[in-house]
Amino acid sequence: MGGGETGSSSAKSEPNVVPLCDILLVLLIIFMVITPMVQKGANVKLPETLNYQEQPEPGNMTEVSLKQDGTIYLDNKAVDMADLVGKIQAILEDSPEAESKVLLKADINLEYGKVVDIMNLIKDAEIEVIGLVTEQGTSDI
Repeated sequence: MGGGETGSSSAKSEPNVVPLCDILLVLLIIFMVITPMVQKGANVKLPETLNYQEQPEPGNMTEVSLKQDGTIYLDNKAVDMADLVGKIQAILEDSPEAESKVLLKADINLEYGKVVDIMNLIKDAEIEVIGLVTEQGTSDI
């Protein structure tokens, strides 16, 4: 007559999942509220950078420059947008020491779509690496 003992001597080991469900529900609500705020993005002023790191000299890299008025320069020579791909490929074929990398310098006031169009043309010329050149920022943050 052992009082409170029944025939089974094994203890129940079921975890209590109610607090876990509460925590997961709260986290879900937090992420649902914060996610739309994160996706809006931030206003960015390009092409200045405050996190400036000295890079080695470009050497034999081809340089494409875009002026504010839309003029395109390939190694300081004006070219048309239609001729850009052929001229880049010609530079790579004529000079065996030329690297298949291009430095892209774009004016800060140039519209973003124009820069993307030029980048696509450079990719069409079978260039795999495009370096975007920026100026060191002078902000006093």
